[in-house]
Amino acid sequence: MLRIHFTGNDLAGVRTAARPDVLWETILSFHRLRDRRGSVVYRQWRSDARMRLGGETRLLAALVPSRGYFPDFLTPAEGVHGLDEGLRAIRATDSGRLRSELSMLAADRSGGRTVPHSLRALADGGAEPFDRLVGALRSYHRAAIEPYWPHIRARVEADRARRGRALLDGGAEELLASLPPMLRWRAPVLEADYPVDRDVHLDGRGLLLQPSYFCRGTPVVLRDPALPPVLVYPVTHGEAPTVRAPGGSSLAKLVGQTRSAVLHAIGDGGTTSELARRAGVSLASASQHAGVLREAGLIATLRHGNAVLHTLTPLGAALLGGAQRTVDLRTVELRTVELRRYARNGPVTS
Repeated sequence: MLRIHFTGNDLAGVRTAARPDVLWETILSFHRLRDRRGSVVYRQWRSDARMRLGGETRLLAALVPSRGYFPDFLTPAEGVHGLDEGLRAIRATDSGRLRSELSMLAADRSGGRTVPHSLRALADGGAEPFDRLVGALRSYHRAAIEPYWPHIRARVEADRARRGRALLDGGAEELLASLPPMLRWRAPVLEADYPVDRDVHLDGRGLLLQPSYFCRGTPVVLRDPALPPVLVYPVTHGEAPTVRAPGGSSLAKLVGQTRSAVLHAIGDGGTTSELARRAGVSLASASQHAGVLREAGLIATLRHGNAVLHTLTPLGAALLGGAQRTVDLRTVELRTVELRRYARNGPVTS
């Protein structure tokens, strides 16, 4: 059982990561590569990634066992800013911390197996072992993560929008209560099923919530209690991580390919900047298309300071095929006519 203990100051310091963390996704995906759980979601990804991978997996397998502890230095906070910054942070790991975490890894290895030479060389320091590690991480990321990054990012950003709405509706406690079912908010403690019995005392430092595509089953926390607290938890999976053209052909014919992409990109909610990234269009284009969709009644927009949050209306969800039974079909038909008229002639005035 994992128990995370909050104070009032910790509740005030709860926040959700602004974007997916490239190193958490890289390391956790390596777990998914070797297990057979979640086959529906990961099956095709696993097959495609294995075809691209080479010898880099040998070094990673020594550092990241299929179960149990893997060193905290592999997932520095800088990973949220991109691969290059994350790898620079790994390379800058203090030698004392490096030896300590590799010693813990060696102690956790089951069956009394000898620590691989690659780990002993890394613990001894020097540029060459770090070069090999950084090269292996970069190669693995290129093969297993980079081709699927738009999909991973979209799922993480959709989860972040969902948590943001919970925070606006009821504050930090509502946000914690909205987390996936394996996490249970029983104030002032957040509990989760966990491989070992563990208590984490935040002691006023707050908590960073990091949604992750490749986290599965149980959340993950850092082993070192002195590091800034982070809770990595699974996003809700709707489909496998593939690269595909957004929007169905029927919807694209109705509203146009780009507008269809923007409507799909909204998912569980997103800002205009997020829509632009997810749909692969400029910020100005995303804003323009969001305006059209809003006037057609397909999305709602909430302004918060200088940012706006777009969400699907029931009608928009119906047009995407997610809620046909909850919306009057005549309304859908009328709105569809209006949307066609808007595309040809500009705003609908009646």
